[in-house]
Amino acid sequence: MRGVRHRCALLLPVVLLLVGAAAGPEGPVVDTDRGPVRGRTHGAYTTFEGIPFAAPPTGPRRWRLPDPAPRWEGVRDAGTPGSRCVQLPVLGSGGPVGSEDCLYLNVTAPAGPAAGARPRPVMVWFHGGGFFSGSGDVYRPDRLAVRGDAVVVTVNYRLGVFGLFGHPELGGAPGFALADQRAALRWVRANAERFGGDPGNVTVFGESAGALSVCAHLTSPASAGLFHKAVVQSGSCSTTTPPSALLPGLGTYEPFVPARRTAEEGALAAARLGCDRPTGVLDCLRALDARTLATPDLMQRFSLVSYGGGALPSEPRRALQDGRFHRVPVLQGTTLDEVRLFLAQTLAAHPIGDENAYRARMERSFGVATARAVEAAYPVSAYPTPAIAWAALLTDASFICPTLRDGAALGRHVPTYGYRFSDRDAPDFTGLPPVPGLPLGAAHGFELPYLFTITPLTQAQQRLADRMADYWTAFARTGVPSAPGAPQWPRPGASARVLSLAPGADGIRPVDGRAEHRCALWDERWPGVTTAR
Repeated sequence: MRGVRHRCALLLPVVLLLVGAAAGPEGPVVDTDRGPVRGRTHGAYTTFEGIPFAAPPTGPRRWRLPDPAPRWEGVRDAGTPGSRCVQLPVLGSGGPVGSEDCLYLNVTAPAGPAAGARPRPVMVWFHGGGFFSGSGDVYRPDRLAVRGDAVVVTVNYRLGVFGLFGHPELGGAPGFALADQRAALRWVRANAERFGGDPGNVTVFGESAGALSVCAHLTSPASAGLFHKAVVQSGSCSTTTPPSALLPGLGTYEPFVPARRTAEEGALAAARLGCDRPTGVLDCLRALDARTLATPDLMQRFSLVSYGGGALPSEPRRALQDGRFHRVPVLQGTTLDEVRLFLAQTLAAHPIGDENAYRARMERSFGVATARAVEAAYPVSAYPTPAIAWAALLTDASFICPTLRDGAALGRHVPTYGYRFSDRDAPDFTGLPPVPGLPLGAAHGFELPYLFTITPLTQAQQRLADRMADYWTAFARTGVPSAPGAPQWPRPGASARVLSLAPGADGIRPVDGRAEHRCALWDERWPGVTTAR
């Protein structure tokens, strides 16, 4: 999909006791493999921000695989984040922001020694934002670090045309965004121990585009050995959206595309930018300034992950089905109302006012024959408004059931745990105006404030956040999500059984995801790759 495709989605021993660390009046110093950095202490935890993990991909390094960061002399200040990668604003208007010199990461770790004899688990976060926006520094992981006694690393990576561009002169689409993430994981392997973390116990986790990144790493030979567990939040290998689901005329959205298609798009884009020549196209493109390249069209056109090369040989969902993925434990899940966030941004221009409009949209997206079966399973009379009905069926078809299908494929080979975030009173931190007839509920990304410090929570929600932090960090530590005094997670192998996460005495409980979300219908009628006829 173009335009709304990703703008809608895709949100939003340390301190004094470190081996190799020294405390000064301004904060602790850690000697990394490229030079010493000085962090900041915040009581129970310490942060080291803006650490370069690769050389700036600027000038002749644009559209090249990341090189090691240059060494520096003296102590580098790590008290503020590095520049965000060039991107478009998620909401509102305005030109691109950020810098191409953006390959920085941030480390958050508890103060004091680890709770046990072993080093702390390391959790590496890949942010969402549709592969055209976002940054690691907006996620404050102090709850995970302190409550879970974990070292948490948040990462920037190249976005849009800078991160996912392809061209015949590049030999296809090398996937610079994913290569940046691998470079960050190699930095973690080299430096985790210096921050009190265990380089042999690394969990990658991400939401939305970050989750799609984790999926890609699960199926990428180039990522072998760089992580030991994976958490996939609201972006499975099989995530897809049917045509015309959010706007008339939009095609099927599939986040993974053949590299040859991306290279062809790159050749067309080069011609439009005045770089159509027999040779030296990349030299011509590299001479252009970043703002010329960072247009809405190019940033969104090159926001799909390419497969078909050595780093990602095949489409990830097919790789999962064939058992071709890294044998690591996986925790994955969705929110209860994923698509409400996306629909809220298009409903004013393209309303679903009544049953006839609901049926017409269904027929455009699924074809007449399938639409009859879908309408029988999701009658508009069963929902408060047609918009809520449409969001419910799209959430099941595009997110929940594809995630459960992936869970079944993963579960044949590795321990796999599923969840559903179900707090329909979760705080809205998006800044979107309210949409009549479509409360956001437990929308896409609304679990994030329960893992990161983003916005205030009620007491009941804070208790849920504590449970979730316990589950996530226990999984990072042991491969099993558990929490003292909390309900037990459904056992691995029960792929339809997921843990529903909501506040209240009975808010955390196992549910039958396939039954509650009509997955038999979607597996049979629309397995994620069918388009309307």
